[in-house]
Amino acid sequence: MKSFLKSFFGTLFDITFWKYAIVGCINTAVGAGIMFLFYNVFGVPYWISAACNHIAGATTGYFLNKNFTFKNRTRNWKIVIKYILNICFCYLMGYGIAKPLMRRILSGADVKVQENVAMAVGLIIFIGLNYTIQRFYLFKQVVTDEQNAK
Repeated sequence: MKSFLKSFFGTLFDITFWKYAIVGCINTAVGAGIMFLFYNVFGVPYWISAACNHIAGATTGYFLNKNFTFKNRTRNWKIVIKYILNICFCYLMGYGIAKPLMRRILSGADVKVQENVAMAVGLIIFIGLNYTIQRFYLFKQVVTDEQNAK
């Protein structure tokens, strides 16, 4: 069991994780800025503000993660469709869980506070699900001869 956990966490947090984190920081900073700006300054509703974040971030993330993070050279529309479905799934799960949860936890707070916290929590849930699905399902990494030699 101990070697399984070491292997699992060693695989989960290798160089690929850190590349994903770098790409994620860029996407998150831009997307979250758009999301909070639209919601707080322009008064765009919760779901639309969150969606704008992920449309912009997902487009950039697809190309950066596919080519830089996961080095997946496959070219077909099935991956694009799966990627879009993944983003939609992670979006609905992240924000669908966060909003009612924050409404319950922060029941005495102003609606704007509840929804701002929900957007931040939804973003965290989204990122965790998205990484896991991209890493282990969507852009499965092929072990190279160099990696086998180590």
